[in-house]
Amino acid sequence: MAGRSGKGRNKGRTPNSNNVVRSEAEADTTGAPVPSKDDTSQLSPSGDANGVCNGSSSPEIESTNAKAEATSDTSTAPSGQAKQAEGGLHLYPIPVKLQSGEKLELQLNPGDSVMDIRQFLLDAPETCFFTCYDLILHTKDGSSHHLEDYHELSEIADITSGGCSLEMVATLYDDRSIRSHLRRSRELLSASPIHASLSTQLALQHDKMQKKAADGVKSEGLELEGLGFMEDIPGSLCNLMPSSSQVIKCVESIVFSSFNPPPNYRRIAGDLIYIDAVTLEGNKYCITGTTKSFYVNSSTGNILDPRPSKHPSEATTLIGLLQKLSLKFKKGFREILERKSSSHPFEIVQSLLPPNSWLGAYPVPHHERDAARAEDAVALSYGSELIGMQRDWNEELQSCLEFPHATPQERILRDRALYKVTCDFVEAATSGAIGVIRGCISPINPTDPECFHIFAVDADIGHISKELASSVQLVFQQGAEHVENTNSCGSSECPSNEASDASGEAQVADGEQATYASANNDLKGTKAYQEADVPGLYNLAMAIIDYRGHRVVAQSIIPGILQGDKSDSLLYGSVDNGKKICWDEAFHSKVLEAAARLHLKPHMVLDGSGNAVKLAAPVECKGIVGSDDRHYLLDLMRVTPRDANYSGPGSRFCVLRSELVTSFCKVEAAERSKSTCGEVPVVPESANATYADTEVETKEKQCDAIHDFDTATSGKDPSCDEILLNPNVFTEFKLAGSQEEIAADEAEVRKAGLYLVDVVLPKFVQDLSSLEVSPMDGQTLTEALHAHGINVRYIGKVADMTKHLPHLWDLCATEIIIRSTKHILKDVLRESQDHDLGPAISHFLNCLVGHNSSGGAKNGPNNMQWRAPKKFSLPEDARSRVRKVSAIRNLCLKVGICIAARKYDFESAMPFEASDVLDLQPVIKHSVPVCSEARELLESGKARLAEGNLNEAYTLFTEAFSILQQVTGPMHKEVANCCRYIATVLYHAGDMGGAITQQHKELIINERCLGLDHPDTAHSYGNMALFYHGLNQTELALRHMSRTLLLLSLSSGVDHPDVATTFINVAMMYQDIGKMNVALRYLQEALKKNERLLGQDHIQTAACYHALAIAFNCMGAYKLSIQACIGRLTNI
Repeated sequence: MAGRSGKGRNKGRTPNSNNVVRSEAEADTTGAPVPSKDDTSQLSPSGDANGVCNGSSSPEIESTNAKAEATSDTSTAPSGQAKQAEGGLHLYPIPVKLQSGEKLELQLNPGDSVMDIRQFLLDAPETCFFTCYDLILHTKDGSSHHLEDYHELSEIADITSGGCSLEMVATLYDDRSIRSHLRRSRELLSASPIHASLSTQLALQHDKMQKKAADGVKSEGLELEGLGFMEDIPGSLCNLMPSSSQVIKCVESIVFSSFNPPPNYRRIAGDLIYIDAVTLEGNKYCITGTTKSFYVNSSTGNILDPRPSKHPSEATTLIGLLQKLSLKFKKGFREILERKSSSHPFEIVQSLLPPNSWLGAYPVPHHERDAARAEDAVALSYGSELIGMQRDWNEELQSCLEFPHATPQERILRDRALYKVTCDFVEAATSGAIGVIRGCISPINPTDPECFHIFAVDADIGHISKELASSVQLVFQQGAEHVENTNSCGSSECPSNEASDASGEAQVADGEQATYASANNDLKGTKAYQEADVPGLYNLAMAIIDYRGHRVVAQSIIPGILQGDKSDSLLYGSVDNGKKICWDEAFHSKVLEAAARLHLKPHMVLDGSGNAVKLAAPVECKGIVGSDDRHYLLDLMRVTPRDANYSGPGSRFCVLRSELVTSFCKVEAAERSKSTCGEVPVVPESANATYADTEVETKEKQCDAIHDFDTATSGKDPSCDEILLNPNVFTEFKLAGSQEEIAADEAEVRKAGLYLVDVVLPKFVQDLSSLEVSPMDGQTLTEALHAHGINVRYIGKVADMTKHLPHLWDLCATEIIIRSTKHILKDVLRESQDHDLGPAISHFLNCLVGHNSSGGAKNGPNNMQWRAPKKFSLPEDARSRVRKVSAIRNLCLKVGICIAARKYDFESAMPFEASDVLDLQPVIKHSVPVCSEARELLESGKARLAEGNLNEAYTLFTEAFSILQQVTGPMHKEVANCCRYIATVLYHAGDMGGAITQQHKELIINERCLGLDHPDTAHSYGNMALFYHGLNQTELALRHMSRTLLLLSLSSGVDHPDVATTFINVAMMYQDIGKMNVALRYLQEALKKNERLLGQDHIQTAACYHALAIAFNCMGAYKLSIQACIGRLTNI
């Protein structure tokens, strides 16, 4: 999408504080120290905390001014080829005549839709309060065209030839549009604060200090608080939350009048709505909204007097009328628009799926009266945008899937529609799930047991199943715990699964014990089939919402499924655990096409009567034809084969990850290819390598890692399609065919399990040891495991393999503890009444991290260990080794708890009070689609960057950025990745200012889409510091480094290699400004950390010795410099 040009685009942008992104020069959060200014070839900003560059799922399409800014930034391309770098995107100035008669200019692209233009106008200060108008396009030949919302400009006229203009023409209000107008006016006047990034504030403060320095006012040099501040992590919680901006108040209240609805005799006169408004001056007005305008009527008491007031005031918009009535309103509204204009565009763009925050403002802000807010809370129904509006989610989703997608522009439109609909569904599902848990919505099957209740929310959200039941819930929560936290057994110790193992297994699986794991697997399976994107094969929109200890599974409704008996519509799969298996030729052909893309083997299965049926999917899947004649595939709990390393009851849903299956098939195809050529099969290391962007220590290692990633995920190898796995082996279902064929299928799946244990796990541990992958917290550790195709149930095995690395063992052990604790806390929340939630949570947290005077793990309660007594053993000092703040943060994020951001005394027995618990938030898993085309461009760009081809890399990255902007809007993690890579290219091309601009964008996106204290956000601040240092703005760089250290200490604690690397970077900055003593302190502390965490023979320890040698040499201590060099050579 395009954006607005002119003054609005550049307001509030300082030369060095514009927009940020993260960069792919990921060498240095784990890499070498910051070099001197004349050695920038080694300087490389850090990347993702876990080395993973996955797709995400968040934002919205409101790209407005941000798009124009992104376009203007292309002028800093390495070769100056702005237009080519922009991937063919050209913008054309189009003047717009406003309803007020003023003129505004937009930068538009022929591919922009009329809806896009309306969105741009909504974000422009001059037109943000106009909602009811038509757009007329005037061309240079004198013709005029009325624009419909869903048309593209290119379908109506050729704007590339020039001479075109737009005109906003006011139209009549109706019931819906006037309520929408009132809602928009309230949004503009609401007190919701704009996201203010600390980086933006720091840059503004720096500019002010620079001006003072120019005026001769001396400022004290900045010095970080010192190494001691890292030890006071609880005291730093209050520093995490940004300072809230002062609320601008324009009006006391704007509410629906009690005169509503208009009486019939006024209705036929054009009255649509009555509004009561109270201005800051204390004046009260009763406003009539008609089909044409708003005016003040003469009502003063309990009797409606529709006549205009004695001093008539009228305007076509409500805000226009209030500006005439109140000078204070006019002044306040102007201040609101100025604040938004001066903010970074990415700070005001809406985020569709914002992250949960585990910290809230302290002291708690006052809760003031807001009649409009109260009306919305009472009047708005669950999942509806406006009262009376209901959306058929399934029809919207499937209609978007059926959009044409032959050309790039068609694919962009299709992806954008799919993304927007799915995000809207997730938002509605979340609202509905909260309503279900709070008892606001009744089930459609109230006579069934509570644990089987199904809820339909205003016909919007279908199939919301609420997992409840006090005693029963405990059973399947334990089953889920088994799935998540079981320690891996070695390949030689795990017996193979035989059919006899499944005799009692089906009964366990059919019960509620496996519900928790099956819901997760069903979501993964739905995602897999959506990415396969087979024409004519449909899946449902799906989301999983965990709230207050309950799990709600939300799905869109298959047309006709709730009306009467639809058993005849089942054409594929089984509903009775394989006793009767349905089959249909047309359905099977579609499933077969998807199976080929998912590496699933067509095979024969016996039903309960002994009849052989050929399937290409799990037996328990269900292929249904809806009343709309579409083919739907449901219940996709096992779209990958079962993990042969696990057997016995409770392990039915222990399946391999799709990333592992893809990697295994590539490696197996390579082996067979080599065997065919007569070569000895050798597993290529690159095929086992990471499936994500990795952090490396030097530029050369970074290039190797990117190459490995590209090799592992690049275009499909045709021979890879020949490697297919049977999803129904090692299950209770009887397979047909010869014993040799069944044995071969079992051997292939068992081989995949051995590949995971014998190849992938050791390679992952090797990447951890070399810091190519550097997880900071439980979330990034989980992402790193998944990116390598490793299930979280192997985390115990990873912990055992990393005992020589204390920070990794602590991270794995803490994650195991918190995952076990999570299920116990969910039990507590589920059993607590509303009025007991705060005290219950605070008491639980006190028991978890409060000071235990008895000491020792043996004397403590065992309720943290009974969950997994045979899976992972904790040492006696485990309690003292846990970083309490990091553990609390991890637990709060997993359960959705928000606590006050204040200093806690963890040496006391009761550090938490009930008043510290501020909120319980839903934790959401969803199937929001990703843009595959942009992802492919990113991968190609990374390959070009690894080759050193900056021009081609820049072109590919900016093209991916342009596509993502149109599909997801700017608030999306993949957009942040694009900005990071663009910043890296510009950095290596020597354009430090352009790199800072892009890095700032990435930083804001990460703060808003991942969280203020996410490890990736911390690395974004680190990258900003390195770029500012490259511009010789060391003081500003050090302030960003201070923020980096704060965020790292919250997520990982002080003992982590990334903290040591940050210390080295800080030291080099101090060294460059001549503060050698301060630099030496940080270098010595970094050396201690690396020696303790990584060992004396690690390359990072050698880097510390090298940095120390440089520092001693600069100080004139040549003997010490030589000793440091000797230490480095010894380590190497």
